[in-house]
Amino acid sequence: MKTNPASTQAKQSGNIALRFDVIAGLTAAAVVLPKAMAYATVAGLPVAVGLYTAFIPMLVYALLGSSKILSVSSTTTLGILAGTQLGLVVPDGDPTKLITAVATLTALVGVLLILAGLLRLGFVANFISIPVLTGFKAGIGLVIVLDQAPKLLGIHITKQGFFRDLFSVANQLPETSLITLAVAAATLLVLISMERLWPHSPAPLVAVGGGIAASWLFSLHAQGVSTVGLIPQGLPSLTMPDLALIEQLVPGALGIALMSFTESIAAGRAFARSTEPSINANRELIALGAANLGGALSGAMPAGGGTTQTAVVRAAGGRSQKASLVTASTAAAIMLLLSPLLGLLPYATLAAVVIVYSAGLIKPADFITILKVRKMEFRWAIVACLGVLIFGTLQGIVIAIIMSLISLSSQAAHPHVYIIGRKRGKDVLRPLSPEHPDDETLDGLLIVRPEGRLFFVNVQYVAEQIGILIEQHKPRVLALDMSRVTDIEYSALQMLMEREKNATEAGATMWLVGLNPGVLEIVRHAGLADRLGRERMLFNARTAIERYQALEAVGGNGQSPTS
Repeated sequence: MKTNPASTQAKQSGNIALRFDVIAGLTAAAVVLPKAMAYATVAGLPVAVGLYTAFIPMLVYALLGSSKILSVSSTTTLGILAGTQLGLVVPDGDPTKLITAVATLTALVGVLLILAGLLRLGFVANFISIPVLTGFKAGIGLVIVLDQAPKLLGIHITKQGFFRDLFSVANQLPETSLITLAVAAATLLVLISMERLWPHSPAPLVAVGGGIAASWLFSLHAQGVSTVGLIPQGLPSLTMPDLALIEQLVPGALGIALMSFTESIAAGRAFARSTEPSINANRELIALGAANLGGALSGAMPAGGGTTQTAVVRAAGGRSQKASLVTASTAAAIMLLLSPLLGLLPYATLAAVVIVYSAGLIKPADFITILKVRKMEFRWAIVACLGVLIFGTLQGIVIAIIMSLISLSSQAAHPHVYIIGRKRGKDVLRPLSPEHPDDETLDGLLIVRPEGRLFFVNVQYVAEQIGILIEQHKPRVLALDMSRVTDIEYSALQMLMEREKNATEAGATMWLVGLNPGVLEIVRHAGLADRLGRERMLFNARTAIERYQALEAVGGNGQSPTS
């Protein structure tokens, strides 16, 4: 019996791909699971909740997501946001109430993401501008580092806000537990050294394993080092949300859902290959929503795609979501077999893991790059960062969104309005600028080019800019080059018609140049095309120059010789 070479080759290729996914999944587990436990402590939750979050949510996303390799579990941002919201609802930190509250919060996040997917709101992935997101994440990073500092030092403070907490930590430095600090320092040394020498290494696993070993060998708990304590052995039990908490948790769930989606889309797109299917934003909303909803029933905290863990999957050769299935299976095995060992883990070790991987949110180089390119966006980034530090993480999301909207509105309200000139001796038209002082214009002809969509927000600004240019140059012909105007709203159209009327009364003539089909249709419906006539509606700026020169040659003033 003959074998089909193509079938054999496909089978071998599939086996190779599966082997790569298994290796990538196990490698990712070594990084993801220790970090997931650490991020649970950021939210003020038992470390077991971190394992739950790397189990059901990862399984569900692997089955439904559109990304081949996105790894979904907890992240630093989601951890601190969830912790802030839970602290408002369960201020006394009662463990039973916390488990119910986190299930409710995660379920709300899931429902909101699914609703957004059904409403096809995938475009909100770009809702927060990159400079504002840079500032917001830097603020989050600083908050997390300070939040974990007492665990590194073995001290306790009452949280009252970033700057007050900073003052409290400084005041209690003399009370530092030296042995706790030594454990933290050793962990930091291991993590930083391994990450520098071996990027995307299982450094968290080594650190956690070393912490457990040290705790057992030296009886660290008996010497005053806080440890995780008892962790329930076995798979997570069914946890039902509390409908009475919904009203309190909705505002925080909205912010967490937005950040979960934003981070997930960014990570998925960053590591997608050109040969892989493109990321479907609306499908991602559904998949992440289902992952969170499923996670809520198992007591998981809000989940989303993580950049670092996804990078590990890709670096280890992961080719499909089978890698995530392997990672989730590893989490289940640890819950079933290794829970007693995890109870020996020092909190100082987890705090060091959190700090090392949260510090990456603080990127001074990104601030410097933004400053070099645009000072206004740099200011937005600083405001977003300070918003988190001064007002808190959840309020920081609102501030970040407001900053993005203000930034967008500011840009939309102040579009560029250029004078168009010609490169001397060349048939090249371009905006006049100090870089090209020799560019020439024709006496009596002013070609003005507004850019972008003209609508009620910016119409007054554009009109004022054109008015200033007319006053400066006093042209016989004003040629509005509309080739860069993508759309014109009714208010802007009225401005255009008023500008044509004013120009005529002042003894000048207005031409419209280079209208795209959509704008041309609007101009025709408004009757402006009939008023201008074919002679004053020209194909492009070069045609306007040629026509003006022809009219000047016969002694015209911008009107056709027959008009």
